[in-house]
Amino acid sequence: MTGGSLGVHVLLTAGATTDARFAPPGAFVPSAALTYDMRVVPAAGWIEVSQLMDERGATTVRLRVTGVKAGHAFGARVHQKSCAADPAAAGGVYQHLADPAHADPDNEVWLDFTADENGTGEARSRHDSGFRAGGAGSVVLYDGPGAGGARLACFTVPFGWVAGTA
Repeated sequence: MTGGSLGVHVLLTAGATTDARFAPPGAFVPSAALTYDMRVVPAAGWIEVSQLMDERGATTVRLRVTGVKAGHAFGARVHQKSCAADPAAAGGVYQHLADPAHADPDNEVWLDFTADENGTGEARSRHDSGFRAGGAGSVVLYDGPGAGGARLACFTVPFGWVAGTA
């Protein structure tokens, strides 16, 4: 078929997925995924984070974990910096518009989940905008829903930014 258009609009997407096994800080085999509480997030548990961006800049972040404490409710948020031995090193929660008064699922990437009876869980969050270049660096798992509990684990993620700005 030549010279015509079917009137079909194809939405282009770009994405990346990264995964790792949890290890304690200072482990013999280093990992991008650190556990700070092995009773809830055991070493060798697994985490995967995917980021999918469409041509309009909308971004979907998906989180999947296995090998964590069965039945446990986790908070999970995208954070500003990479993980390190000190759980606070990941910095604050990433916000699309930096404004502490707007700590809500529209301005932050909330990925809360409860692990099933096999210690598996997943969550997904979609936003109309992407990440600022260098603005997001990790996903932190919290003890309990939200970001108010102890930081249990951290995964350094190479997040991108709005499609077309690279």
